[in-house]
Amino acid sequence: MRARYAFPAIAAVAVLLLSGCVDNSTPSPGGSTGDSTSSVKKDAAASALLPAKIADSGKLIIGTDPTYAPNEFKDEAGKPIGWGVEIAAAVAAKLGLEPEYQVSKFDNIIPSVTGGKVNIGVSSFTDNVEREKIVDFVNYYTAGIQWASPKGKDVDPDDACGLKVAVQATTYEDTNEVPAKSEACVAAGKAPIQKVPFDTQDAATNAVVLGQADAMSADSPVTLYAISKTEGKLQLAGETFDVAPYGIAVGKDSGLAEAIQAALQSMVDDGSYADILDKWGVSDGGIDEITINAAANG
Repeated sequence: MRARYAFPAIAAVAVLLLSGCVDNSTPSPGGSTGDSTSSVKKDAAASALLPAKIADSGKLIIGTDPTYAPNEFKDEAGKPIGWGVEIAAAVAAKLGLEPEYQVSKFDNIIPSVTGGKVNIGVSSFTDNVEREKIVDFVNYYTAGIQWASPKGKDVDPDDACGLKVAVQATTYEDTNEVPAKSEACVAAGKAPIQKVPFDTQDAATNAVVLGQADAMSADSPVTLYAISKTEGKLQLAGETFDVAPYGIAVGKDSGLAEAIQAALQSMVDDGSYADILDKWGVSDGGIDEITINAAANG
């Protein structure tokens, strides 16, 4: 699944680190989402592709779980922020729509898309073939998996048998990656990995900081951000692997995927897409061509 920084006061950071916790709720330089997307102009060709019901509503309803900094998280006022949120806001602007966010638990977002409660899901979804059976994905980024461990504790993601590994529940790391590694351990006659799922990424990160887990597994931009926010308490464990596309979830065969694809491609072409990624320091995963359902078609 699922990263502006108005830096908190030094005293607040000191208290945070003494408690062993990591705070992912602070806003970044540049202020609110609106500040970075206000210059994005409507693309008439992309807007013309919108289903009539959405075009007439004037709104793009976006489901997100803002617990996955730096991609999607909350500012101090509780508003969704992050580079993924800014991408969604810019897409809405390209389509001539007003973004409206519906905060939800991650595993409720795709059902909300299929049930028509939200128009799109933007929450660092890894596009895979199984999910494509339920929704269509408009691919907008590539990210790998990156592990982290406590500072001074070397962990090999390819040989973590018997270790406790923290993940955010229902993410790809929880449902696919860590279980597969654990099965490989058992097949080799070793102890399984003790997967420790948490409702939020903050909690998974804190578990490692507090010594309740030996390592964490998350998407690469999320892990790098977590390391930066714990001021030396975490370190990289191994290299980035299993690079895969992120996708914006839309209703299967709804016609909305083509409009989102055109809006994102317009952002790539005019530079507004790169501006958002550069601002957040996540440009390494940027792509030049926006695709649909890359997992099946790639």
